[in-house]
Amino acid sequence: MEELELADWRAQVALLYLSELDLDGFRARRDELFATHPQSPIPDDERGGFSGLPYFPADPAAVEEVTLGPADGSMEIDTAGPDGVIRYRRVGVAETRYGPLTLWWIDAYGGGLFLPFRDGTCGQESYGGGRYLTDTIKGTHGRGVTVLAGDRLRLDFNYAYNPSCAYDEAWLCPLAPRENRVAASIRAGELTYPGPAS
Repeated sequence: MEELELADWRAQVALLYLSELDLDGFRARRDELFATHPQSPIPDDERGGFSGLPYFPADPAAVEEVTLGPADGSMEIDTAGPDGVIRYRRVGVAETRYGPLTLWWIDAYGGGLFLPFRDGTCGQESYGGGRYLTDTIKGTHGRGVTVLAGDRLRLDFNYAYNPSCAYDEAWLCPLAPRENRVAASIRAGELTYPGPAS
């Protein structure tokens, strides 16, 4: 059943993000999930030629601790799909070395943290629509964004990843709002998916 497969995909993603694997082990396990799981965002007809996701090399400088500054207000995104209009509420603004980025709370059943961004590599080295650092509704806990004490966060851009629409246009994805677009090139995390190996 498709619903049970999707529930298992989300469980496997959450287990991966909460595992004690190092970055290389994490990436290898993620490749395995993308290659084999029936709910992988890689289209069925491309999985036979799938040889793994491309990444920038690990960069220790792409990790930083930040304090969230105050923010208020919300935005709505019409997904033009079965999810309809989704409301996002600002949690706070992180002043990163790359520029300010807003952390969002998804105001839907269960809620979740969401940090999409678009940087200077997008459209050249990384996916043109931007990448995500976390989307906890999808199980991406504790790698890209780790909640520390109080209003402190640890951001690790080595875990930046593409939204599902980067692999298959059948997916509809919320992309980074204007306030989460920075001119700096964040040369960490996932690169543009090139499609199946020839």
